[in-house]
Amino acid sequence: MDTQNNRQLAEVLGNLAVQMQSLHETGAVLRTIVAASIDVVAGTSWAGISRVSGRNVTAEVPSDPIAAELDQLQTELDEGPALSVLRERHTVFIKDLREETRWPNFVAAATLRGVYCMLSFRLFVAGESLGVLNLYGGAPEALTQDSVAIGEILAQHAAIAMAGATDEEHLQSALATRDIIGQAKGMLMHRDNLTGLQAFAALTRASQETNVKLVNVARWLVNEHESKLQDR
Repeated sequence: MDTQNNRQLAEVLGNLAVQMQSLHETGAVLRTIVAASIDVVAGTSWAGISRVSGRNVTAEVPSDPIAAELDQLQTELDEGPALSVLRERHTVFIKDLREETRWPNFVAAATLRGVYCMLSFRLFVAGESLGVLNLYGGAPEALTQDSVAIGEILAQHAAIAMAGATDEEHLQSALATRDIIGQAKGMLMHRDNLTGLQAFAALTRASQETNVKLVNVARWLVNEHESKLQDR
């Protein structure tokens, strides 16, 4: 790429990084990544993200039905570039799917849908895989080495933004859990004249005896209390 194109790319990626930093919901981050991939990475016709949660790999925020089908199909067939990226931990670049022999069932499905080249990037931070960014091209060799270089930079930005958004969601969930348990404790303390420790012990015992998570016991108690107040 020439100097002008390099400057333009740097500006686009810089703006993208700022945009993703302002997002606090993982789904919004993923949608931004997918849209940017099509705009920024030359030769990309469709894009999607396969997200990792434990041992599960799920297709999320595809740009269109073709990307959705092919992202999901890799999981169902247990073969394809995205799974190879996760298992082997490196980028997969296929210039012409018609010449690819590693994943016969996936390749047949992809070319049937008009996809003839692919790029799959591992999204990771500190050695932890968060998912795979899949880029699909509609013609052989539509994706090039420039596409690889730009896509890898985009994938790095994307992984950092995904990790940040996920951490914030976990924090918000933890705060919400603490709040609902605190409400339930306060109700028991007031209703049954208990100390804070005794109220928490009562909630814990109810959770164990009913085999229901502590937060769900607390939420049920709070909802019952609010329902009675509304019925007055």
